[in-house]
Parts: sequence; structure tokens; C-alpha cells
Amino acid sequence: MSKDMVVILTALNLEYEAVRRKLAGPRLHLHQHGTRFEVGTVRGTSCRVALGLTNKGNHSAAVIAERAVQEFSPAAVLFVGVAGALWDTARLGDVVVATHVYAYHGGTSEDDGLKARPRVWEAPHAISQLASHLARVNDWTDGDDAAGRGRAPQVRFGAVAAGEVVQNSRISAEARWIRQHYNDALAIEMEAAGVAQAGHLSGAPVAVVRGISDRADGTKGSAKDRNWQPRAAANAAAFATRLAVELVGVQEQMAMSQADRSPTAAGRTGGVSNTAHRSTVGIMAGTVHGSSVHLNGDPGTAAPVDLVAALDELRERLGRHHAERGLDDDTYPEALAELELARRAAKENTSGASRRATMALKRLRGLIADLPGPAAEVASLITVAGDLS
Repeated sequence: MSKDMVVILTALNLEYEAVRRKLAGPRLHLHQHGTRFEVGTVRGTSCRVALGLTNKGNHSAAVIAERAVQEFSPAAVLFVGVAGALWDTARLGDVVVATHVYAYHGGTSEDDGLKARPRVWEAPHAISQLASHLARVNDWTDGDDAAGRGRAPQVRFGAVAAGEVVQNSRISAEARWIRQHYNDALAIEMEAAGVAQAGHLSGAPVAVVRGISDRADGTKGSAKDRNWQPRAAANAAAFATRLAVELVGVQEQMAMSQADRSPTAAGRTGGVSNTAHRSTVGIMAGTVHGSSVHLNGDPGTAAPVDLVAALDELRERLGRHHAERGLDDDTYPEALAELELARRAAKENTSGASRRATMALKRLRGLIADLPGPAAEVASLITVAGDLS
């Protein structure tokens, strides 16, 4: 994980430019398949941001988000931009931070109408807590852009509905259906579900930050909308970059805490001491989950963990879960594919092996999140993979 980097993605050039204005020294970073990112630092801080453009739609957003996680291994992914308000609770220019995201186009058509079958992703608890704290402190706006003009914007927390069409009516059949089935959603847009799914599968924390630019009521494209859209984008960018800085600060604090428990400090702190030799890692810890992880009773030594053997045992357990219908027929082969990628990387002795193994295990953890035991074991193995050298 790049503890000092956060990925910020936008769908529109206007949103992209609002974030870019917050960055110092942005430089081009070209992905091998042509996706262009710019990497800079939030002005006045050491927080690095990899900024990318997804274009409209959940599918495109999911692909670019997954690609960004693979490329940068960030501390978090933030999706930033504008959205329409479903209700009058959120005023124009306010910022909505998603507590959860609905993919509202899931459904079944029956004789008595369309029945909702949504998918839902909750925001990570730690990010929600940090965002709530920043909203209470309320010092994230400045006078350099639209975030500081006129009435001070408020930060609101609630559901965001993400679909596949532009919603620009309050009286259409679909608009009424959305308000009936997703009546707690504050905002509506077209990308958050894709980014949330990418985060779920890759194990990367995701936050969705949206500025309210319209009311999804037929005014998109009007003079009023053209006035509010850049202001809403600037407000979202201001809050998101402040959130990014704080997220990196939390990671730095955690790194310092871990350093206090390093081998040189273990004598005075009783901390954790890890040593790595290719695919065999020594772990000292109070509690580690997973039957392939063994601890020596002597507090001065650690038994080695063979990552390849641990993955082989995990594969057998996943096979049993599949046989018992704990893993469905779609998820099981994907989980095996990620496990095999991690296994091959663990057997290598190259500089990129640790990163490939870690990212494959993070994706595997997302796939088996509904199996608490195996998911917890994968979380432990991610730490092991991170120490490969």
C-alpha cells in the first residue's frame, strides 16, 4: 500500500479540473494500456494524489477504478464530482458524502410492475468517521475557488443512488419509481456503484463525495445549472482533498505506531517483530487467524509461515465451501483465479512479486467477504505477502 497516496477519480473534465487546481506539480503517469493519470501533491501538504478521468457510467468507472488500484495501491479511492439532489434536503452547492451506494437499476419485471433488486455497498467505517469529523470541524473551505463564495456549503451524509441514465425529471415514471424505492437517497448520479464494486473486489477503501449541482428536475443544461455545476464541483473537490490529506495523516500515524513496535524498539515496547526471506515469513503476534500460521511459544522466536503452503490449504477450504454452497458458481472460479495469481507470485523471487501477491489477495478477500473465517485468514496472508522480498 502507498500510505502517502490517495486516488481521486472524476467523470467529467470540469470535475477533474476542480481537483487538479488543488494539486501542486502534477505530472503525467501513463498506464500501460493508455489510461492517463496525473500525480501531484495537495498544496501545502505531503499527500500525493493520483488523479484520473473515468468518463460517464458505472462500467467505465469500475474499470478505471480497478486499474488505478492495481497501478498505485493507494490508501483509498475517492470518487469526486457533481450529482443531482433527489429531495430538497440537500441544497445546491452542498456536499454529499455517501454512507452507502445503491446500484438502483437491479430489478425484476413482473405483471404488477418493476420490483427493485438493488445492490448496496456501505462506506468504510473509518472513512465515514473521519469525514464526519471534518464536517464538524468545518474548516475545509477556502476563498480561492467556488467553495468559498456566498453561502457556506454544508456536508451531508446519506445514500447515493447510481444508475445508468441521466435523471432529469421529477415526474417521469422512472423518477417516481426511484423516489418510491430509494426514498432515503440524497443524491443521484451514474458512477458510484462501479467504483464501490471495484473497491469491494480489490480491497481498497472507497469514498464518494458529490457536490449538488441540480435537482434532477429538468433543469440540467439551464443557465442556473451551468452556474452551479462548477461551484458544486469545486466544493466537492475542496472537501475531498482535505479528506485525502487526513486519510494519509492517519496512515502515517499508524506507520509511526508500527515503527514503535519494530525489532529495535521491541525490547521496550513488547511490540511485533517480522522478518522476511523470500516466501517464508516469521510472524510474532498476540493473535493470528488461519490454520497455516503457527506461533512458537517462545516469545523470542517466531515460526516461519510458508505462504505457498498456506494458499494451498486455503484453496482446499474454499473447495469445501463451494461444495457446501457457501461460495456460488460465479464467485468460486474467480476466487481460485486470484488465489492462483497470489500463489505464483509467492513462488517468484522478483521485485514485483510482493505487490502482485498482495493485490491478488486483496481481490480474493473482496470476493469471499461473506465467509468470515477464510476472509480473516486472507487478511492475515495479505500481511505476509506484503513482506515478501
